[in-house]
Amino acid sequence: APSPGPRNSDLLESERLTMLGNQIGETRGKRLVRRVLSVDPLTAEVSFEDSGQILGTHATGVGTYTSAVRPDGSILGHGQGMTVTDNGDTVIWTGTGLGKFGPNGSISYRGMLFLQTTSSKLAALNNCCAAFEYDVDSSGQTVSKMWEWK
Repeated sequence: APSPGPRNSDLLESERLTMLGNQIGETRGKRLVRRVLSVDPLTAEVSFEDSGQILGTHATGVGTYTSAVRPDGSILGHGQGMTVTDNGDTVIWTGTGLGKFGPNGSISYRGMLFLQTTSSKLAALNNCCAAFEYDVDSSGQTVSKMWEWK
C-alpha cells in the first residue's frame, strides 16, 4: 500500500529534531502598532518589541513586518528587525513566513529567518538559517521560537 502523505502540524518532537537543530532563541513580547497599507490586496504593517534569549543570552528586540492576505486566506509576511543582548551584542534579521488567522483575531506564522551579527560570541548565527514559530494572541501578546535549520 502506498505510504500516507506527510503529516501537517502533528510532527513528533523527535521527527522535528531530525530536520531542525537546537533551539537558538525564544522571546515574548507585544505588538505595538498596526496599520493598513492597502486593501487590495489587504496588507498590514506591524511593529513589535520582545525580550527573551538568543543562544542562552538575555536579549531585547524590535521588529516590523508586512503581511498580505492571499486569495486562499493565508497570510504572507516579510519582516526585519534587531536584537540586542545585555552585553551590547547586536543581531539583525530578515525573514519570511506564512501565517493563518486563529480564534478571536490571533495569528500564527511559520517561516525562516536569516541572521547576521558582528559579535564573536554569536558568530554561529552568521552561518545558519533559523526556522521560526511566531504567534500573536488576541490581545497582541507575542511568542517567538527559533531553531537552527540543518
